[in-house]
Amino acid sequence: MTRHIGKKLGYARVSSTDQNLDRQRAALGEVDRLFQEKQSGAGRGARTALAELIDYARDGDTVAVSSMDRLARSVVDLNAIVAELVAKDVVVEFLAEGVTFRPGAADPFAEFQLNIMGSFAQLERAIAKERQTEGIRAAKARGVYQGRPRRLSAADVAQARELVDAGVPKAEVARRLGIHRSNLYRALDAAAAVPAASH
Repeated sequence: MTRHIGKKLGYARVSSTDQNLDRQRAALGEVDRLFQEKQSGAGRGARTALAELIDYARDGDTVAVSSMDRLARSVVDLNAIVAELVAKDVVVEFLAEGVTFRPGAADPFAEFQLNIMGSFAQLERAIAKERQTEGIRAAKARGVYQGRPRRLSAADVAQARELVDAGVPKAEVARRLGIHRSNLYRALDAAAAVPAASH
């Protein structure tokens, strides 16, 4: 029976589609197979790349992750995922923290680090969220919080175009419509591109 030659597997994750995975890929270096996704780490349900990684990994493989918070957003999930992989005789490496988990080699210090670092990451996220909420509350109290940028309707864009063509400054047009100038520029550019795209 041919013995499985261990592979180096990489896992990279960012929370949203506008974030970039390049830095994590660079940190991981050369891998035999890379599993990557743009998905929130809050829950495992929608993380298809993580599910594929766990299903694919086998005895002798090494899973490399740039940092603990890329693998999970909570200490409970972090422990569960690492335990699941180690139970399959897979080595798990966290590069930023310099911590490695090996099958059959219980390391109390590594487990302690896993819990402590995971807890710190979870706490930092909670504090950041709380600060954001407090900032919004304070901005609302000052009357300067505007929430999400207002989306212009087709009629708004047509009106804006008429005003701009009539010589009204774009800054003034944006003020009248209650939006930021950059949003007006984008709306006008998008409207101008539609006829060209339809030909």
